[in-house]
Order: sequence, then structure tokens, then C-alpha cells
Amino acid sequence: MKAEPVDRPLTDIISDVAAEPRALLEPIGAMRKHILRMLVGLVITVGMSFIFTKQIVGILAVPIGGLEKLQAIEVTETIGVFMRVALLCGFTLAIPYIAFELWLFIAPALKPRAKMMGLFAIPLVLVFFAAGLVFAYFILLPPALKFLLGFMGISVIPRPASYINFVTGVLFWIGICFEYPLISYVLTAIGLVKPQSLMRHWRIALVVIAIIAAAITPTTDPVNMMLVMGPMMLLYFIGIGLSYVAVIGKQKENKKNALITSDMDREG
Repeated sequence: MKAEPVDRPLTDIISDVAAEPRALLEPIGAMRKHILRMLVGLVITVGMSFIFTKQIVGILAVPIGGLEKLQAIEVTETIGVFMRVALLCGFTLAIPYIAFELWLFIAPALKPRAKMMGLFAIPLVLVFFAAGLVFAYFILLPPALKFLLGFMGISVIPRPASYINFVTGVLFWIGICFEYPLISYVLTAIGLVKPQSLMRHWRIALVVIAIIAAAITPTTDPVNMMLVMGPMMLLYFIGIGLSYVAVIGKQKENKKNALITSDMDREG
């Protein structure tokens, strides 16, 4: 029977690596292979996105009044817009595969239950990212664009490049922020963080979230910043809840293994 991986403190792992740096060569080589496969998968999904990218560009232009409200001033500007939107669409489609490759990389170090939980969580990566895109598109962008286009009463004719860069940037980073609960769960499952620590440092998290929200928010007014901060704080506490779920799961598994070991000792 193959021995299960043993949970070890992060400090012990770092000490082992410091004592034997060559131990990193094998995981680095494996990670390089997984990254290469991720890139191949991303290239494929970006290629697939070419089929519907034009329609997506039209959808992204709806908050500003449609494509007719945009005016290009460079010959290659529309091509750059097309490729940027195709990249965002391709990344969105590739997220489950990217998460699967990451799971394959860390799976050998996980116990069976952690492996199964990680495998079941892979589709949720896409769900959370898509939820971030929906929030940014329907909740954040309309008031942000209204503020920016009406600021000082100056008439604005947006360029496709500047507008699409702005919109895709907001969508992407909000989508990434929505992944926090899953990241919190995974880090707890592998022993890097504890839910008690996350709960104890919620004030520090609030400051960090405020800084991130200020960087992501496309406007300088506090209303739009609060539109970003509110969901991010909610996601932080959802992450704490999932962190507790991971701890409870590990405790149950440890108790089960202890009972099995005890029964085997008695039979022996």
C-alpha cells in the first residue's frame, strides 16, 4: 500500500529545502512541464475565441452605447482590440484547465480527501471568475462610466483601444479577486494558513482590500470604491468560512485515520 503524504509545518519544509537545494530541481522541472501545457491550452482557447470575439466586443461596448460610440484613429487599433478581447475570452475558457494542471502538480503531496476536494473545486474556479466578470460588467462599470464620461461636462469620444483596455482590465482583475475564497480554502488545506489567523487579522485585511480596491476602481470617487470593497470584504469572510471547512475536514480525516490505526494495532 502506498503511504499517504504526511502533513508537515511549512517551516520544516523550508528548512529541508535550505539544507538540500537540489531537492527543488525535480518539482521545478515538473512545474515547467505543467506551465508549458497551460500555455498550449491557453493558445487553443484563444484560437477558439476568435469565433465569437466580434460579438463579445459588441457586448462590451453596450455600457457606452454600442460600437458606433467608439472612434478609432489608428489603422491597427481595431486589430489590437480584437486580440485583447480574444485573450480575455481565451483565458476565461482556459481557467478550468489551468486549475487542473495546478492540481496535477500539487496532487502527489496531498492526501486522498484533499485530492478529491481539489478536483471537485476546479469547476468552481470558473464559476467564481465568471461571477466577478458579471459583477464588474453589471454593477461596477455603469456608474463608473457615467462618472468618467460626465466629469467636468467635457464631451468625450472614446477610442476603441482605450475603452476596451479599460473595460477588460476591470473585468479581469475583479474576476481574479473573486477567486480569493477558493485560494483561502486551498492554502488552508495544504497547511499554509489557518482560519483563526485570517479572522484575527481582518482589520489588516480591510486596509489591504481598501488599497486593492483603490487600484482596481476605475474612478476616484468613494462610491465606486465602496462598490468594489463591499464584495471583496464579503469574499474575505467567505474565504474564512471555507478555511474552517478545510480544517474540519482535515480533523475528521485525522480522527478516522487514528481509529483505523488503533484498530489495526489491537488486531496485531
